[in-house]
Order: sequence, then structure tokens, then C-alpha cells
Amino acid sequence: MIKKSVLKEFWEKHPRAKAGLMMWYQITNTAKWSSLSDIRRTFSHADPVTTESGRRVVIFNIAGNKYRLITAIHYNTGIVYTLMVLTHSEYSRNQWKQKL
Repeated sequence: MIKKSVLKEFWEKHPRAKAGLMMWYQITNTAKWSSLSDIRRTFSHADPVTTESGRRVVIFNIAGNKYRLITAIHYNTGIVYTLMVLTHSEYSRNQWKQKL
């Protein structure tokens, strides 16, 4: 897991997100995913999205879809990069797709 600090910075601004992000972190930190199918066995609403640059990311719903966690997952190395966490309304504006 790379950049737990991204999660912490977000939950410090949005305390209600902390429990969901911590749960996601604990599960993900020990997971051995080799595909999106593996992820969806644990997180059924995980979705692949392609950004404007062509980068493929995986989006997780956190705290009943109140927040969105954007990650880059390298299945070959098992590394999960936490790129950003957004509120649902921030995510819906789609501006994040231009940043990645």
C-alpha cells in the first residue's frame, strides 16, 4: 500500500470517512488481488475507470457511497497506490479525470 497519508489527510477533513477508509485500508493491505474480479469478491462496487490521459484507475465506494477512493492497482506487483479521495459531489464533477 502506497500513500496511506492520502487517506489520513482526507479523514482529518472529513471525520465521518475515517471508519470506512480504515476498513478499506486494513482489507486492502492484506489482499492478494490479481484482477478486478478478485477485488469485486471483496468490494463488489469497485469500478475501473479510464482518465483523460488514458490511465486506468479503480474506484472504490467508501461509507455507503458518500466518498470515492481513486486508486491505481498494479496487479503484477501487488501494489495499490492511493491517488485521491473525494466526496461524492467532487467525484461527480469529473474534474479529477483531468488531473490524473
